[in-house]
Amino acid sequence: MTEIPLIARARAHATSIAFRSGTSTQTYQDILDRSHGLAAALLGEADDLNEARVALLLPGGFGYVAAQWAIWRAGGIKLPICLSATESEWEYALTDSSVSIVMTDAAMAPKIAPLCERLGVRLMDIEAITAVPVKSLPSISPERRAMILYTSGTTSKPKGVVTTHANIQAQIESLVQAWEWSASDRIPLFLPMHHIHGIINVTSCALWSGAMIEPFARFDLNAILDRVSEDAYTLFMAVPTIYVKLIQALESFSESKRTAIIGGFKRMRLMVSGSAALPASVHEQWTALTGQKLLERYGMTEIGMAISNLYHGERRPGAVGAPLPGVEVRLKAESGKIITTEDMPGEIQVRGPGVFAAYWNRPEATAEAFNGDWFCTGDMAVLERGYYRIMGRLSVDIIKSGGYKLSALEIEAALLEHLMIAECAVIGLPDDTWGEAVTAVCVLKDKATLDLPTLRDWCKGRLSVYKVPQRLLVVAELPRNAMGKVTKPAVKALF
Repeated sequence: MTEIPLIARARAHATSIAFRSGTSTQTYQDILDRSHGLAAALLGEADDLNEARVALLLPGGFGYVAAQWAIWRAGGIKLPICLSATESEWEYALTDSSVSIVMTDAAMAPKIAPLCERLGVRLMDIEAITAVPVKSLPSISPERRAMILYTSGTTSKPKGVVTTHANIQAQIESLVQAWEWSASDRIPLFLPMHHIHGIINVTSCALWSGAMIEPFARFDLNAILDRVSEDAYTLFMAVPTIYVKLIQALESFSESKRTAIIGGFKRMRLMVSGSAALPASVHEQWTALTGQKLLERYGMTEIGMAISNLYHGERRPGAVGAPLPGVEVRLKAESGKIITTEDMPGEIQVRGPGVFAAYWNRPEATAEAFNGDWFCTGDMAVLERGYYRIMGRLSVDIIKSGGYKLSALEIEAALLEHLMIAECAVIGLPDDTWGEAVTAVCVLKDKATLDLPTLRDWCKGRLSVYKVPQRLLVVAELPRNAMGKVTKPAVKALF
C-alpha cells in the first residue's frame, strides 16, 4: 500500500508526544489509530473516497489532525472551513466544491447542522464515533489532490486552491530544511486552521519532524505567556498583529513577570512572523525587548512559503529574504521583461514542486495565473542586496489585515446591502497593529446618517469578524475616472 509520507513518518515517532494540552497528551500512535478509525467511518462500505470533498470544521489540535489524516487515508480531499465564518460563507465553500461530508465536533455540529440538512450534506460528529470495524485503506499516490483552501482574489468570489499530496510534501520539506525542525522542537498552535500558516508551517512541519504541539482554541495571551515563561516552547510562529499585542502586554506587566516571560522568548531557537508584512518598527521593538530577531518570510495559499530570511544569517527588517530550498523566484517588469538586476521592481513569479495544481473548477483563472510554469503572485517586490522586499499588491482590491488576505470587492458587496449606503469603496490603510486596516468610504442615501459603531454592529452575522470595517469615512461622492469607475488610489488620497 502506498502511504502518504507525512503519515508514514509518524510511525517512527509512535511513542513520542504529538499534542499536549494541560495534563492531557496524545502520541503519534494515537493519531495513527484515531485517523484509521475515522477513515473507516468515512468509507463505510466503500473502498476509496476517490477524491470526494470532505469539509473540516474543527479547532486545531489532536481531533483536527486525526480528522485530516482520516480524510487523506480514505482517499478524500480536505476542505478546511473557518470556525467563525457566516452561514453564507460556509454555504459558498460547500456548494462551490460539492462537499459530500462535513466533519466537526459536538460544539460546532449544531451551528452547521441546519445548512448540512438543507444542502443534503452528511454531517459527521467525530466525537460520536468510537468503536469502528478494522478496514483496509486505499493506496494514495502523491499525485492525488489532497486539499482545497479558499482564498479571496481580485473578484468577489473566493477561489479554491487545490494542492496535491506531492505539493504539500514539497512545502513541508522546504521549511523543515530551511528552519531546521527536529523532534526536540515544541511549538504553540493558536493560528486559524483554514489557512496555510497553521496547517503547513506549524502543524505539518511539526508532525513531519516528530515535534510536539501545544494547541490553544484561540490566541489566549495570558495562558500562552505563562507557558513561555516556563520554557515550554522552542519555536513560535505568529502574524504581526500578535507581536504588536505581545509588545503592548509585556510593557504593561510588572518587572518580575516581564523578566520571566522575556527570558522564555530569549531562549527559543526561532521566532517567525508571516501572513502579512511586519513593520520594521515592530521588528526592531521586538528585538530590543526580547533579544530575538524575528524571521520574516513570504508565501501565499497557492505556493506555500517561497521566500524567507535566513535561519543562519541576516534577518533584515522590512525584507522577506531569499528563495527557500526547492523554490525558484523571479521578477517580471510591467513591460514583460524578466528583471536580472537588483533595485528594479517587478511582479514576483514562483515555480517549484510546492506550487498548487489548479483553482477548483476554474480552468480560465488557472491559466491566467501562470506564465508558462511560473505562478504570477500579483505582488510587487524589489531585490536589494540579495534579499527581496515586498512593495505591495498589483491589485488594490486585496487587503492584508491581521494575517488575512481579504477581498475589498466582497466586503463592498456586503455593505451595499445596508439600507443607508448608496455607494461604497473599501480600501486598506497602513496600520501598525493590523498591517492594513479595513476602511469603508461610503456615500449615504439622502438624509441618512451612519457612524462606525452602528456599521460594525450591522455587519455582525453578515461578515466574518476580520472583514468588518475598522474605519469609516462618509463622503459626498466617490472619486471616479473618465470611464466612471471608482479609482481606489484616489479614494486612498482622501486620507
